[in-house]
Amino acid sequence: MKFQLLFACLTMGILTSCSPRYTYFTKRLYEEEKWTADDVESIQFYLSKDIVLTRTLGADETRISGGKVSVIKGRQVEQVILRAGTPGVLVHMPTEDRFAISFEEATDDAFLMFGPNANQGDRFVLLAQEWQQHTGQVHYKDNLYTVDAESAFSSLMIDLKKEGQSKYSAHRVTGRTVSN
Repeated sequence: MKFQLLFACLTMGILTSCSPRYTYFTKRLYEEEKWTADDVESIQFYLSKDIVLTRTLGADETRISGGKVSVIKGRQVEQVILRAGTPGVLVHMPTEDRFAISFEEATDDAFLMFGPNANQGDRFVLLAQEWQQHTGQVHYKDNLYTVDAESAFSSLMIDLKKEGQSKYSAHRVTGRTVSN
């Protein structure tokens, strides 16, 4: 019985030590690390929470370029669902603290904007053109989508390895003798 418990603990330790450790991407981290735009382009970002983009299609829109189309109360609705953990990359920075992050393969025109929010510990959160009580409006692929208020709390995360954060240098002194 003790052997099984020890084996289970050892297995859990190994599995958790190999898994990524996601950290919220914050303004403080960004400033402390003094990352440049080129540095940020090489960072792999991840979503902390699901984001669901919804828009009602007009009668003249027949081509859907992705997402899920549903009929809700007699209307055709397109939804783009981005799940927590979805990887994304920086496609451009309109300002130093505004990141356009794309989560779709091989297209830079499908992006969402993220920036620091003081009310969320300066985490880089989803930015909307406008927030009204329970919904927000965001641009995605040249279309205007609605997101629910829960999506406002979706933040960027990174796999931050703090290896070698502190650097130590050691030099062993053996002494010196008088020469004759």
